[in-house]
Amino acid sequence: MSGTFDDDLAAQRAMMFDSARSAGDQQETQVAVFAYEVPVRIWHWVNFLCMIVLCVTGWLIGAPPPSIGGEAVDHFMFGWIRFAHFAAGQVFAYAFVGRALFAFIGNPTARELFIVPVWSRQWWHDLFSTFKWYFFLQKRPQRFIGHNPLAQAMMFTTFVLPAFVIIATGVALYVEPLGMDHPLYLLTDLVFMVTGGSLQTHAFHHLSMWLIICFSILHIYAAVREEIMSRQSMISTMVSGWRMFKD
Repeated sequence: MSGTFDDDLAAQRAMMFDSARSAGDQQETQVAVFAYEVPVRIWHWVNFLCMIVLCVTGWLIGAPPPSIGGEAVDHFMFGWIRFAHFAAGQVFAYAFVGRALFAFIGNPTARELFIVPVWSRQWWHDLFSTFKWYFFLQKRPQRFIGHNPLAQAMMFTTFVLPAFVIIATGVALYVEPLGMDHPLYLLTDLVFMVTGGSLQTHAFHHLSMWLIICFSILHIYAAVREEIMSRQSMISTMVSGWRMFKD
């Protein structure tokens, strides 16, 4: 398995270097390498929309807005908030499962989010090199078709794992009031057994949301920073799928 990831990393660099050499002696060249397939790009933007809806409605569910005048049946405001939260949560969960399955059949960049090759010596070497670049100890960054090792590790620990927790706790809290006859009630029992009860499950659900919010802020900052400083496309890559390197 280690050899597979090392071979992928070596193949990525070879593709970029070959493309750069073929560009000739121009003062500034642009190397384009295909990085992200269509399902990965769709999942990214579906996630973006779901997270906005989930964070806003989740905040309102945790801290309900003041009551409004008139009969509740005439407004149903909180009902619509909960409906939007549950609907976005189901889309988020199904998309997450689909994205995890696609990691097994997609190109090498498709599995970077779910499999962090900590057993690879080359991965650790690239990780320290990336650290030096972020701390301004290195003049030029290494070039990666997909995510650099630091981004890969951060996304796994601050997005993939919290997303799994938020989905599991969210399903448990959704099923809890539906009773023991619900087919997913066994999951509720399992989650409550791990977390310690309903109140603790709510706490894990909320903490996971805040962790994902912090990840999103850092993710946007890093994407804009690398777009400017490392002279490679970041944001447009998640639209077109092509990574552009400027030399």
